[in-house]
Amino acid sequence: MSKLDELHARSLADPESFWAEAAEEIHWLRRWDRVLDDSRAPLVRWFPGGELNTAWNALDRHVEAGLGERLALIYDSPVTGSAARFSYGELRDRVAQLAGALRRLGVEKGDRVLVYMPMVPESVMAMLACARIGAVHSVVFGGFAAEELAKRIDDARPRVVLAASCGIEPGRIVEYKPLLDGALALCRAKPERCVVLQRPESRAELDPARDLDWNDAVSGATPADCVPVAATDPLYILYTSGTTGVPKGVVRDNGGHAVALCWSMRNVYGVEPGEVYWAASDIGWVVGHSYIVYAPLLHGCTSILYEGKPVGTPDAAAFWRVCAEHSVETLFTAPTALRAIKREDPEAALPARHDLSRFRTLFLAGERADPDTVAWCEGALGVPVIDHWWQTETGWPVAANCMGIEPQPVKRGSPTRVVPGYDVRVLDDEGAEVGPGETGNIVLRLPLPPGCLPTLWNDDAGFRAAYLERFPGFYQTGDAGHADEDGYLWIMSRTDDIINVAGHRLSTGRLEEVLAGHPDVAECAVFGAADELKGQVPVGLLVLKAGCATDPGEVVRQGIGLVREQVGPVASFKQACVVERLPKTRSGKVLRGAMRRIADGEDGPVPPTIDDPAILDEIRSALRGLGLAGQDAGS
Repeated sequence: MSKLDELHARSLADPESFWAEAAEEIHWLRRWDRVLDDSRAPLVRWFPGGELNTAWNALDRHVEAGLGERLALIYDSPVTGSAARFSYGELRDRVAQLAGALRRLGVEKGDRVLVYMPMVPESVMAMLACARIGAVHSVVFGGFAAEELAKRIDDARPRVVLAASCGIEPGRIVEYKPLLDGALALCRAKPERCVVLQRPESRAELDPARDLDWNDAVSGATPADCVPVAATDPLYILYTSGTTGVPKGVVRDNGGHAVALCWSMRNVYGVEPGEVYWAASDIGWVVGHSYIVYAPLLHGCTSILYEGKPVGTPDAAAFWRVCAEHSVETLFTAPTALRAIKREDPEAALPARHDLSRFRTLFLAGERADPDTVAWCEGALGVPVIDHWWQTETGWPVAANCMGIEPQPVKRGSPTRVVPGYDVRVLDDEGAEVGPGETGNIVLRLPLPPGCLPTLWNDDAGFRAAYLERFPGFYQTGDAGHADEDGYLWIMSRTDDIINVAGHRLSTGRLEEVLAGHPDVAECAVFGAADELKGQVPVGLLVLKAGCATDPGEVVRQGIGLVREQVGPVASFKQACVVERLPKTRSGKVLRGAMRRIADGEDGPVPPTIDDPAILDEIRSALRGLGLAGQDAGS
C-alpha cells in the first residue's frame, strides 16, 4: 500500500485519531472534550469543548515564537502602481488596532461585520480583526450589485459594515459607496455604522450620521487582545448562489477550519513555513478566504495579495513578473486566468523573460482544467501543473495531487486522487454506486471532515434540503463525473450540465476537452439547448487565440469534426460559433446555465455574479445566428 493510500485509509477508518493528530499544529486555549460530536447526525461538529482564537494562530503565535520579522503579507497592485510588505509583527499590530476600533464601535463576540472591499491590505486586516475579537465576518465581493448586497446584509444582520470608496479595474474605477448606499436603502436590517476606507483614486461622500472615515475610526483605538472562542463558534459566513435566487450563507467554524487548512498547506500543496505562497484569487471568494488569508498565515508562510489581472495589468506577463519579484514557490489560480494568458501568448514566450527559478508548482481550481491548458502550462513553466477540485462549501481540496504526501503521475483533465479525510463516491440517480468509468453524481460520504461547512447560517433545514436529502448518508456536491480504474477522479460538469441527447448522457466537460484541443481555440464552452426531437443538443461557443489566421468558420467546421471523431455521432454536435468572449462570474467561472437559458428563451434574472452583463447581448446575437431562440435570460 502506498503512503497516500495508507494515510487515506487511516483517515477514514479512525478519523478522530487522524484529526486529533493534525490538531496538534494549532495552539489551543482549551483542549476539546472530544474530536467529533455526531449526536445530531447528519449535523456534526468537530472539536467541541475546545477553545482557540484563529487570529492568534495566524499572527500572534508566530510573533511569540520569535518570527515577528518574517514577511506575512506582500501587497502588489499594478492597477495603482503601489506595493507594500507587512511582517508578522506589523500585521499583528495593525490587526489589533483595527480590532480595537471595532470594539469601540460596539462590536462584540458573535456580532457580524460585513466586509465590502477590494484587494487591499485593509481587507485582510478586517477579516483578521473580526476573528481576533470573536466577531463573525461576511465578505462580499467588492462591486457586487446593491440588490444582492442588500440580501446578504438582511441575512447576516451585521452591526458594522467595513467598506472602501472604490475598487480599481484596468481602465476604470468602480465606485463602491453608491452601491453600498443603494443596498442600505433596500435592506431591512440596517447596520449601526459604516467605516469607509477612502482611496485616493476616488473619495466617497460620507453620511455623517452613519459613516466614519477609516483612519478616523482607527486613530487612537486601543489594540484589542485575542478573545477565546469555541471551536464550534462561527468564524465567517460566505454567501454562495442558491437555486432559488436567495443566497446561501455557508458557515465556517473556528476549530475545524484552522486544523484542516493548516494541514492542507503542507500535505496538499507541499509548502513549508517561511515559503512564499500566492493564491491569485479575490478575498470575496472561498479561495481568497482559505488560501490568501487564513491557510498561509496559519502555516507561517508569506502570502501574496495581488490587485490586478492576469492580462492587461499591463500585459500577459503579469503573473510571471509577480512570481519572479517576490520569489513565489507555489501559485494557485483558476484555469480561466491561464487561458487568458495563453490566448495572448500562445507560444509561451513571456515566462522565459522572468527568473522563475524559485517557482515550484502551479495549482489550478475553480473549474475543470482542460488538458490543452494543462499541457500549455507544463510546457511554458516546466513545473508540475496540478488540477485540484473543491467547493465553497468544503473550504479546502477534496481531490488533488497531494504534493506533500506522495506526488502521483498526472492525468491531464483529472484532479487526481481523493484527499485524505474525504470519502468520495459516484452514485447513479437512484443512489446506487456505479463502476469505474461510469458517469454519475459525485457525493461525499458523511461525516464531512473538519473545515467543511457544518451548516448554513441560521438555516439547518436549508442545509439538509440543499445538500443531504437527495442521497441519505451523503453530501451532494452537485458535480458529475467518474472514477477510473486507478482511483483517479474525473469531474466533468455540474449535474445540471449533463446533456441528455436522445437518452445518451453526455458531459459538457468532455466536449469542451475536444474543442479546446484545436490549435486555434483559446477557450470554449458547451451547454445543452432544448431540442424537440432529442430533448437536448449541445451548442458550442469558441474563443480564438490572439492572432489566429484561420477563418473562424473553418475552425468551427474542424471543431465539429473533432467532436464527431473523438466522441462520436451520438453527441449530435452540429451547432457552434466563434465569439469574442464568454460570460463569466467575477471569479472566472463560465456561466453555462445563463447561456442555456438564452438559447431556450427562458425568463430568469441576470446572474448577479456576472463579470459584465453586456456580454449577454453578444451571446444572444451569436445564438440567433445559429437559429436558436436567443432571448436574453434577463429580458
